[in-house]
Amino acid sequence: MTVVDTDRIEMADDNAEWSLDDWFELFEQAIPEGIKVEVVEGAVSMVPQRNVHWQIIRKILYALDDRFGRDTLAMTDVRIDFPGYKNGFCPDMAKLRDGAEPDEEGRWRYADVEFVAEVISRGTGLHDYGPKKTAYAEAGVAVYLIADPYQGRCHVYTNPKSGEYLTESKSPFGDAIDLTGTVVDLVLKTDGFPRD
Repeated sequence: MTVVDTDRIEMADDNAEWSLDDWFELFEQAIPEGIKVEVVEGAVSMVPQRNVHWQIIRKILYALDDRFGRDTLAMTDVRIDFPGYKNGFCPDMAKLRDGAEPDEEGRWRYADVEFVAEVISRGTGLHDYGPKKTAYAEAGVAVYLIADPYQGRCHVYTNPKSGEYLTESKSPFGDAIDLTGTVVDLVLKTDGFPRD
């Protein structure tokens, strides 16, 4: 079958009307395991899971487990739809409030997310520092942590208000991050975070 320009335009117009559910149904059928897929402001991004990436996520998960127990609602790479245009994110790590329950479609509600951690990937880092940070603030995510293995630094954003975080702090890998006084209420050790 030969695709002519008018066919491409019609295909593009059809794709513009796709819902997040349509996109994620396609991903489940076509994307191999080990590839993280998200929709950020209507744009699809796919990145392979890397060792450095996973090792940082794992250390954050263990810190949450140590603080809250193994039954806490902490998850990695699970779809949660956030405010904004077609934002179907799969946070590297998300902690939900106690008692949170999935909606009638079996999805977690962004209003129940208390903490998000994203580990920067080369191809999608601008999303984490840009539109995803804005969406997390609009959603009222109390603590947003970015671990950047390229900079060897963590960024912590708190105090969300009107689509932005009013408080930001930066710490180099190796420094303990004091999250006491937040919903996470722990000191996160980063001395074992690998660099890329």
